[in-house]
Amino acid sequence: MEIKKACLILIASFSLANSIMAQKENIDKNMFMEEKLNMTQEWDKVFPLSEKVNHSKITFHNRYGITLAADLYVPKNAEGKLAAIAVCGPFGAVKEQASGLYAQTLAERGFLTIAFDPSFTGESGGQPRYVASPDINTEDFCAAVDYLSTRNDVDKERIGILGICGWGGLAINAAAIDTRIKATVSSTMYDMSRVTENGYFDEADNADARNAMREQLNAQRTEDYRNGTYALAGGVVDPLPEDAPQFVKDYHAYYKTQRGYHKRSLNSNGGWNKTSSLSFLNMPLLSFAGEIRNAVLLIHGEKAHSRYFSEDTFKKLKGDNKELMIIPGASHTDLYDNLDKIPFDKIEQFYRENLK
Repeated sequence: MEIKKACLILIASFSLANSIMAQKENIDKNMFMEEKLNMTQEWDKVFPLSEKVNHSKITFHNRYGITLAADLYVPKNAEGKLAAIAVCGPFGAVKEQASGLYAQTLAERGFLTIAFDPSFTGESGGQPRYVASPDINTEDFCAAVDYLSTRNDVDKERIGILGICGWGGLAINAAAIDTRIKATVSSTMYDMSRVTENGYFDEADNADARNAMREQLNAQRTEDYRNGTYALAGGVVDPLPEDAPQFVKDYHAYYKTQRGYHKRSLNSNGGWNKTSSLSFLNMPLLSFAGEIRNAVLLIHGEKAHSRYFSEDTFKKLKGDNKELMIIPGASHTDLYDNLDKIPFDKIEQFYRENLK
């Protein structure tokens, strides 16, 4: 009996040692998978720090090996496992702008949140810089869910995402592929595939216009390769032409003034690589939106030039857990930072009902 007992103890010791080694190996692997990012530790957001949250900088990686930078917001005095929300957007912005404001405000309301910079932009990794991808940027949302699912203070069954502007469409695409996302909010969304393929208001929806764009962008590829650099498309136009459409004036009022300007924001500065549009030309984002089974809330401004993106996306969604909310009098950029227009009470209610 003593020999048998000793053998059992020995087996248990080996098992424990193997378990510890496996855990250490997983930690080491994750550390190896993430590059060290040079992230600022100062508060450089376009909105003030809330006294109701604890803020810190974190990183996580996607399955393409790109390390992403994020701001983590945790409600003060939080206890137990929390519902969590990953936030990104607008398209061409950084986490120090609208996405951070959304994340911090939702943390004030009791959720653990992160606002992250997409691959190739802001403080996140990825080369070349300033390029967008319908696949990789959808994956960025899913990678955020990976990260949140493995935190000890997060209930992995209560994770949602929120996308603003172009990342609203990418959030819908992520919800279509990732069943771990239990609730999705899309605010003032763009369908980046549709606007690239068809132009604003679908005014260039024809094969000739698309072919002309392909020729132009592929010629640019040749030039970029020859020069060894990637030409930038330019951010929001500055100075404003006198005949600029109202929505361009609205973008300028956000990205080019003290209200929303940030030194790392593409829209505030040099913009995307010119060839970023290529992949959106033949990769429709919302092909499987109608198969999303978890809850979706689409929010748009009544006066937004982009309103048709949310309205048409809502027509694709199925089930009684899908909602479209139109905000009276609101423009596209009002839903970036106008706290009188962004319906945070409704957003909080939506997440509480669907992340429980």
